[in-house]
Formats: sequence, structure tokens, C-alpha cells
Amino acid sequence: MKRLSSCTLLASLALLSLTGVAGATDITGAGSTFVYPVCAKWAEGFKAATQNVLNYQSIGSGGGIKQIKAKVVDFGATDKPLTREELNKNQLVQWPVVMGGVVPVVNLEGLAAGQMKLDGPTLANIYLGKITKWNDPAIQALNKGLKLPAQDIVVVSRTDGSGTTFIYTNYLSKVSAEWKEKVGNDTAVRWPTGINGKGNEGVASYVRQQAGAIGYVEYAYALQNKMVYAQMKNHDGLFVKPDSDTFGAAASNANWKPDNGFYEILTDEPGKTSWPITGATFILMQKTQEDPVRGKAALQFFDWSYKNGQKAALALDYIPMPERVVKMIEDEWKASIKDAGGKAVY
Repeated sequence: MKRLSSCTLLASLALLSLTGVAGATDITGAGSTFVYPVCAKWAEGFKAATQNVLNYQSIGSGGGIKQIKAKVVDFGATDKPLTREELNKNQLVQWPVVMGGVVPVVNLEGLAAGQMKLDGPTLANIYLGKITKWNDPAIQALNKGLKLPAQDIVVVSRTDGSGTTFIYTNYLSKVSAEWKEKVGNDTAVRWPTGINGKGNEGVASYVRQQAGAIGYVEYAYALQNKMVYAQMKNHDGLFVKPDSDTFGAAASNANWKPDNGFYEILTDEPGKTSWPITGATFILMQKTQEDPVRGKAALQFFDWSYKNGQKAALALDYIPMPERVVKMIEDEWKASIKDAGGKAVY
């Protein structure tokens, strides 16, 4: 996909009862493609009550981090959480907005969604270029009774600075010592083999076009594009399918703490039903709001989403944040996000 994916999301609040903002307020955000499907749904449900406009550019987590650091957007969205040191250095506040899963997707004729089984070491070896045919003994051993073709594997990955890539490579680094040593874990890595797409949309497009392809996307993109996803063997050695139950099982291990900027990684979590490639999207905002009206409107968008967007999130197999965590997040807003005079924006 050659163009930037962006959306203008029309959102609305009852201006006096919810925001106290007189008139429409434009809000800008950029970053995670992982969160875009649910972000769009939230805004659709939000617009009946407000004149506010949210312009969100789905450019990847790396771009979102850069833009919020440069103060050119009201918030950034990233699937790679920043450390407390990074947050302090850049005077940023961070919190999780939603959780979900990254899934391997394939394009093999006659194969149904969830029919193929993969494990972490095999997936790493495919992306290392060590397994190059679909009927390789390592894949066939995981799929007894499933006839796989002697077809070349076309590996598809991301070129942009991507939180989805961070989650995926974090998992591969945990299950493959060779991957950890040779490639590592980041929002962008030097891929040993294959072709590259831009954004979850770009990867989904390439996988659909290329016979024999394998890629990785956020689960909502797999559903929306009717893609064939694989089961994965999890930390406890059991094969699981991706859905809200298995994402939720992995997410239940999270220990959210405002003291460390809510930093949490959810890959390869224990549990018989845990999906092994689970992650969260984090929102970044400046501690000092140069335009407190826009800052307040942005926070009200997320407040509305937490309180009214759970149904839309679950419909796309995202996991909403628990109420107790939302309370901690909103307390953090009050304590940390202020105007130039030191007054709380929220």
C-alpha cells in the first residue's frame, strides 16, 4: 500500500454536560494501525452527540511517537509502550486504551480460517528464511492429516515503524533464541527475507494478492478482509484460535501500574487459553497542554470510548480496559495533564 492511511473521524459530545467546550473543537492524533478499526467505530457512535472533529492518521506507532514528541498532534497512539525514562525525558503521559491480538494470516488455496496450526519456533524459522516450502516437515508435523502443497512461502512483513511489528517480533524473540540474536525486537527490524507492505492494510493487501503468502496483522484486519488465520501453540503448549476469549485470557495477566507509565507487554503469556501474540495500544499526550481546550476534548473522546465503546470493541474482538484500570487512568489524567498555569485539564 503506497499511500498513508488516514481517516477523519467525526465525533461529538454534549458540549455543556460533558466537555464544557463552547463550539466545535478539532482534535488530531496519529500512530497505531492496530487500533484504527475500533477507533473508527468509536467515533461513529460518538458523532451523534458532538460537533468535534477527530483527524487520526493511521501511520504506524513509530510515526505516532515522533509526532507527539514534536507536538504536532494532540495525541499519539503506539503499540510499543515507552519506558518511564522515555516518558520523563519527553514530558509525556502514557496509558493503555484497548487490547487485542496479532495473528499470522496465510493465502493457501482450499485452506479455511483456523485450519492450519503453527508454533513459535516454526513461525520464527519461516521469517528467518529457513523454512521455504509449505510442505516442510516442521509445518507438516504440526498439521497431521492436512495435505500441504509443495509451494514456495512468500513472507510478508511491515516496512514502517510499527507497533504491530513490535508485538510480533517481541513474541518471536521470546520463542526463538536465533531470532532474538539475529533480528531482535523493535517497531522496525531488518527482515531476513520476504516482501514488505505498509501498515496492517498493506500487509493484508499483499497476503491476499500473493499465492502462498504469510503475513501478520491485527485480528480486526483479518476479519474485515476475510483472511485465513492460523491457530498458534501457546505458552502452555496448547493450540488456540484468536478471538476475544483468548486475547482476554492473555490480558488477564496484566499488572497495570501508573507509576511505570502503565508499561506492559502481553506476548507469550501463561494460561491454557491465552493467545500468545497479544498486545495493547497506548495513548501518548504532552503533560503540559499548550491548547487546553483541545487537550480536554481529546481526553473526553477517550473517556467516552471507555464508557460507551465496549460493545464496539468486543464486536471487533478487542479487549476493553477493566473499569478499575480506567479509574487509575483518569486519576492519572487529573494528576499529570495540565495547562501552562498548572491547572488540571481534565
